[in-house]
Amino acid sequence: MEYPEKTVMLAFDLYSQLAARGSVSKADCADLYSDEDIRSLAQLFAGRVQCTIIDDADAIYLIPLAIDSPFHMSNERIKKEFLPAKALNMDIYLMYLAIIVFVGCFYDSYTSFEPHDFVSLQGWLEKMNQRIDALGARNEDELRQAEKDYNVNWTALIRKWTDLDDVKETVRKQDARTTSRAGFLIMTKHFLEAQGLLHDEGAGEYRLTEKAKTIFTNYYLEERYNHGITDFLYALDHAAQPAKEE
Repeated sequence: MEYPEKTVMLAFDLYSQLAARGSVSKADCADLYSDEDIRSLAQLFAGRVQCTIIDDADAIYLIPLAIDSPFHMSNERIKKEFLPAKALNMDIYLMYLAIIVFVGCFYDSYTSFEPHDFVSLQGWLEKMNQRIDALGARNEDELRQAEKDYNVNWTALIRKWTDLDDVKETVRKQDARTTSRAGFLIMTKHFLEAQGLLHDEGAGEYRLTEKAKTIFTNYYLEERYNHGITDFLYALDHAAQPAKEE
């Protein structure tokens, strides 16, 4: 389909704003985004760099879909901006696992599409401990095979979490500098806040933003994006649940 030059330029203008800023206010781009041709063309531009364009009630976002997208945040940048000095890639992978568990807290271990209103730091910590315990309880051969299937060193993740100093879990004021499991989750919280995915309600209570809900609804459960990892992490829980009555 051929588009008028003006439509192409307006679509590129929308895409370029997203590429430069990551998001734009819907109010500022209402006319552009309401035009189906402009919206479709901007989505094609985004697809060329392995991204997609999504929106919620207030904003429009450019979201990378693959690690080789130029808009994907590199491991080095994550370590520099969000992790302590001398952090390793394993710290990033543990943070990814903590994010999967965080989202799972809202969606009942990925069995529901209706999220809870908020999750507490303590609840997140308990679910993370449960997930690590469930991984550790798996058969050694099964875990080794899963490491090949998912390209994730589950054994190292278990050890990394277990080795965090849980003696400090009772420290009255936890922060990202506290070498503890709760401190690690607070560090992960800062990362999620910076991406516009988490809102801190205070008193150790967090909620998902509308942006986070939109991403989850459209992409998080699709196997081509999560690569079956959520199914693996929660398989034992789901198998243990009684079948629903018809």
